[in-house]
Amino acid sequence: MVTIHGTCVLVAGIGVLLRGPSGGGKSDVALRLIDGGALLVADDRVELRMDQGRLTATAPATLAGLIEVRGVGILPVPAAESAPVGLVVDLVPHDGVERLPEPDTAILLDTAVPRVALAAFDASTPAKLRLAAAAAGAGTLGLVPYRMTGEAAPAP
Repeated sequence: MVTIHGTCVLVAGIGVLLRGPSGGGKSDVALRLIDGGALLVADDRVELRMDQGRLTATAPATLAGLIEVRGVGILPVPAAESAPVGLVVDLVPHDGVERLPEPDTAILLDTAVPRVALAAFDASTPAKLRLAAAAAGAGTLGLVPYRMTGEAAPAP
């Protein structure tokens, strides 16, 4: 097990690990996702471990179910006990977000996890994260849809 600085939310059935500097918007993005139905897994510190071959995130017991809401305080929110980590989101400045990025991964506990970089305070970031989480869960993150490439779709 390893503990890292970050925040994790359960979105579309997978854990989305938010990374970035202190004050970089991790809790803010998590709060907006939770407001839209996601569940908090961990805020500020995330425990990562391999569980039956899957990378899993949990919160330290003292922080479980709690999120820092800047300007308000530390508050309880709807939470999940753990989540399989299926997407890493590095929060970067707005100009650090590529328009059409190449597929990327982050290595956590010797496990490759799909990775994207987004700007924390863009209004569309929660929507982008929901779409990215669903695509990561389906194994299609970073793939160009067939109708855009002109190639035939694979046979069922």
